[in-house]
Amino acid sequence: MSPAENNSHSCIKNPVPGIPRHVAVIMDGNGRWAKNRGQSRIKGHRKGAESVHRIIRLCGDHGVEHLTLFAFSSENWKRPPREVKLLMELFISVLEKDIDALVENGVRLRIMGDLDRFGKRIGRLIKKAEMRTTCNDCMQLTIAANYGGRWDITQACQQLAEKARSGEIKPDEINEELLARHLVTAGIPDPDLFIRTGGEKRISNYLIWQLAYTELFFTDVLWPDFSKDDFAEALSWFASRERRFGKTSEQLKENKARKAGHA
Repeated sequence: MSPAENNSHSCIKNPVPGIPRHVAVIMDGNGRWAKNRGQSRIKGHRKGAESVHRIIRLCGDHGVEHLTLFAFSSENWKRPPREVKLLMELFISVLEKDIDALVENGVRLRIMGDLDRFGKRIGRLIKKAEMRTTCNDCMQLTIAANYGGRWDITQACQQLAEKARSGEIKPDEINEELLARHLVTAGIPDPDLFIRTGGEKRISNYLIWQLAYTELFFTDVLWPDFSKDDFAEALSWFASRERRFGKTSEQLKENKARKAGHA
């Protein structure tokens, strides 16, 4: 997102009815997009970065408070070494060149995952980028890098086990709320809407705890082609969903009528 595209720094502070507070995305299809055009996979990833700029802008325009993007999974290290190297170079480029735009547009950046494997240079860039955007309050952009849902739950369990061993907590004090506070997403609301592009219909070890009650939207559109209209379709589909969270439709109607009566 270049500053020229949106430099008004305007924020939608209150939740918008029918709009998800938190959108999580698996950006799938960069490689296939490039292959369909006889281009290298890295060109597909670069084109996909343009769609990242677009989705950030669109979420800001609609009042989405949190956007979480799955950029690099813990399983992606298994890809060809050259592709991994080029992805790391693209990651560095984004951290060095795109932060000014995030600052000017009031977007706070957070990188989550097992970050030690990225090395000192990327680690320093991550810390610098997060510090530069720490006061921004229009929207939070979270990038999942070297992240896996099972890893996240495992590291939370390890923290709790150590606290139990040291006597800081008792084993019977461990519950869902306490475990959630030890996930790397602590402090971020669970996603309301999950979007996966590229035609696959699975969550691929992404936010597997946090997606328990999330609405799951799958599209065949490849990530570099994911447009404003495609995002509007996902939002329209989300708005049509009845989110019961274990309750019945009748209970939801009663609660809605009760709130209307107190308004």
